[in-house]
Amino acid sequence: MSSSSYSMIFLAFALCVSFCVNNVNASPKFDELFHPYWAPDHFTFDGDAVNMKLDNYSGAGFSSKSKYMFGKVNIQIKLVQGDSAGTVTAFYMSSDGPKHHEFDFEFLGNTTGEPYIVQTNVYVNGVGNREQRMNLWFDPTKDFHTYSLLWNQRQVVFLVDETPIRVHTNLEHKGIPYPKDQPMGVYSSIWNADDWATQGGRVKTDWTHAPFVATYRAFEIDGCECAVTTADADNAKRCANSGGWWDQPVLSELNLHQNHQLIWVRSNHMIYDYCSDTARFPSVPVECQHHRH
Repeated sequence: MSSSSYSMIFLAFALCVSFCVNNVNASPKFDELFHPYWAPDHFTFDGDAVNMKLDNYSGAGFSSKSKYMFGKVNIQIKLVQGDSAGTVTAFYMSSDGPKHHEFDFEFLGNTTGEPYIVQTNVYVNGVGNREQRMNLWFDPTKDFHTYSLLWNQRQVVFLVDETPIRVHTNLEHKGIPYPKDQPMGVYSSIWNADDWATQGGRVKTDWTHAPFVATYRAFEIDGCECAVTTADADNAKRCANSGGWWDQPVLSELNLHQNHQLIWVRSNHMIYDYCSDTARFPSVPVECQHHRH
């Protein structure tokens, strides 16, 4: 290869790096809290909005620059429009390692005209299999909606536009482990999961509709930030005794209005609950025996 060819390749590479870096810095709030960890060339920016795409080359993902112990995360998302079958857009918190904790929102793509399904899951000490699925009461592809995770020492609450759709309660007094000893990062990703995501994998991704784009804005993390150089046990002790707003008594459980909202969501929109799946769990999972919802 000639020296001029090498020069052209180097120039193209430099322009690509410059483009990616400049675009990642185009949304100040995103850049303050997050960075791409997968396929930075699959991100574009429009003011404060961040577009993340899936095509037949790659998905994409971003992660928070810091980890947190307790608090609340809010992100507004406009999900993939049109035929999104086979795709999954995820928003979640997770710690590291084989015995990690994790709280998942997974938005399962649909065929045109069918409702989007949101799947939630909770991992404690590396054990998941706590899926719940529900239809949303609006079209999440038409506008932005706020998806939130509230985490304190008493409960984990999944919220959609401030309406609780799931609560995972601290039942340590019943001998059930609760996630409160590992700092967690905040993540989002979009990827192809057509082996299971839509109608159990029966409907595959139609790549003629690619790229599949999810759009994000209004990034907020308000929690106990944990230094990566500090041991998990020390972070857990500090954050548990920080007196943060998230541990105020009023947030130790849902209020009456929120309880009514949760009951309404479960009655009208839930389509799957692992607690009721006797085929997978012949014996009712122990936490299901004690959760009120």
